Amino acid sequence: MKLAFVSLAALLLMAADQPAPGYLDGKAVPNLLQVLPAPPRAGSARAADDRATFRATRALEGSDRWSLAKADVTDDRFTVFSCALGMKLDARSAPRLATLFARMSDGGMVARAKRDFAVRRPYLDQPGAICEAKTDHLARNGDYPSGHTVTGWSTALVLAELMPERATEILRRGRIYGESRFICGAHSRSAVEAGFMAGGALVSAWHGSADFRADMTAARAELAALSGVAAAPNQDRCRRESQAR
Repeated sequence: MKLAFVSLAALLLMAADQPAPGYLDGKAVPNLLQVLPAPPRAGSARAADDRATFRATRALEGSDRWSLAKADVTDDRFTVFSCALGMKLDARSAPRLATLFARMSDGGMVARAKRDFAVRRPYLDQPGAICEAKTDHLARNGDYPSGHTVTGWSTALVLAELMPERATEILRRGRIYGESRFICGAHSRSAVEAGFMAGGALVSAWHGSADFRADMTAARAELAALSGVAAAPNQDRCRRESQAR
């Protein structure tokens, strides 16, 4: 009996460690091939703008804006939005928000769109440095739409809803985060624009989930309790963000 009890306890602990499913896992999601405009055609004005944007932004290498774009490649949501929220948070200090972030999946929506649109990343056809490693994985992962932008903009929309008093700062940061992708050179401007649109579609899909709405309520109360109490964000980072255009 004692061994059986220990085994049951271990199973319960293992179950508790399992992440909760994403809000859209196994559910219907918007078809971005129909939602988004088609990628720019070769020779079109939009294609020319993409190429010109890539050339112009190579001059930013080494600048504070380049450093911010580089950080935006890997930094988590808590770090990215700390200045916009006006406080430094993490999964320990804001567990309800962490749960919300962990479940904000896209149900494969972006991956399918990237595969079917099959647009090459801009640096593969133009010379110049980018702010992240030119790996095989990056090259194989399509340009259109920008997945980072989808994540950043959808997160900004959610946080602005949770903290409407900080909506201007949060939405500005979401826009800058998306623009980091073409400043980095990893994406075209048109892919970033499509990412903003896809991010909005994603948030609308999340709102169809009762679990999402319940987690939003819990995270809203948590953020209200933390406001004015949590640690301040990194001021050097906030300075760079405030100077970004």
